[in-house]
Amino acid sequence: MQGVARNFFTLAVIYALCGMALGLYMAGSHDHTQMPTHAHTMVAGWLMSMVFAFFYHQFPAVRDTTLAKVHFWLTAATGIGLLVSLYMMLGGNEAIEPVVAMFSFGFYAALLLFAVIALPAVWRPAAGAGVSPVAKSPAGHLS
Repeated sequence: MQGVARNFFTLAVIYALCGMALGLYMAGSHDHTQMPTHAHTMVAGWLMSMVFAFFYHQFPAVRDTTLAKVHFWLTAATGIGLLVSLYMMLGGNEAIEPVVAMFSFGFYAALLLFAVIALPAVWRPAAGAGVSPVAKSPAGHLS
């Protein structure tokens, strides 16, 4: 793995470790107040970052673009900000809710950017696409 694929993979592992640590803390303390933070860490952090990592690994042509790097840093910054501010809000600091909303919109913007990057890449015809198997066969027969 290289470039943003490796970065997203590393970020995903960090999210998984943090999310599971929070889950273990909640289980041990019998205080599940932070369940939404745990869920967001595991889904928005671990799962989405892992999906992004494998996408960029499978599509190296877009992995090294400036947009891919912007996607990584926007996702990382807004995702971490979202989880930290959500943790604080659920911990009793309700005044921070506008900050949670700001990071949520930023994280959504990162997902929109991923759509701009990923959809053209997956819909782009493969090299040699559009040539029928009959035309490829020297005798005109399907093999």
